[in-house]
Amino acid sequence: MVKVLIHGCNGRMGNMVSSLAADYPEIEIVAGVDRPDTEKGGKSYPVYESLKDVKESADVIIDISTATAVDGLLAYMKETKTAAVICTTGLSANQEAGIKELSKEVPVLRSGNMSMGINTLLKVLNDISLSLTKAGFDVEIVEKHHHTKLDAPSGTAIMLADAVKEGTKEEYDYVYGRSDRRSVRPKNEIGISSVRGGTIVGEHEVIFAGTDEIIEIKHTALSRAVFANGALNAALFLGGKEPGLYSMADVIG
Repeated sequence: MVKVLIHGCNGRMGNMVSSLAADYPEIEIVAGVDRPDTEKGGKSYPVYESLKDVKESADVIIDISTATAVDGLLAYMKETKTAAVICTTGLSANQEAGIKELSKEVPVLRSGNMSMGINTLLKVLNDISLSLTKAGFDVEIVEKHHHTKLDAPSGTAIMLADAVKEGTKEEYDYVYGRSDRRSVRPKNEIGISSVRGGTIVGEHEVIFAGTDEIIEIKHTALSRAVFANGALNAALFLGGKEPGLYSMADVIG
């Protein structure tokens, strides 16, 4: 049995993880943490306002909070030596460095997207990007999310761009808008465009644009369940692991 604490339990994703956990007999949600101004919603486990108030012992934390809450999470992990699946996006370079450093002491699984489909797409991009860019294809990424998403571009869009970069072993500049310049598109850039509107759960499209031909690879999330199930599978994977920095690539094999 893997005992799980949900950090950010009252948000949309937190509620989804809570509801789907019943389908995982090897997982027990022992506690949750969220801000006092959020609706607790009749959880079957205790909900605390701060990690320092938590009385229960957990094997793995599933973090689906906000970037501002991650510093406190890392301090708690360091103090308690609790493993964590960190799903929160929009983290600073210092926070990402802190996660990497902490992984020397505790198991950490870090991913900007928990979807099995997206993580399979990352593998595909790693495989095909070199031959396509060598053939002169330009790379553009378009991501779409609901109007309440706080960060842009999405962490997943950056992951996709990183997969292209890793596959080509080339350095690329990530460009998030071109309205401030009037010039020909350089070859060494990846354009990343963000759309925010309505209730779009998540769409990511990678465009390889060549001479007289275009390849488009698209992933659409129809429900937050794809991310919640990924997080729960990641928690199962991480339970009992040695310290280290893991990713969803380790989960899907």
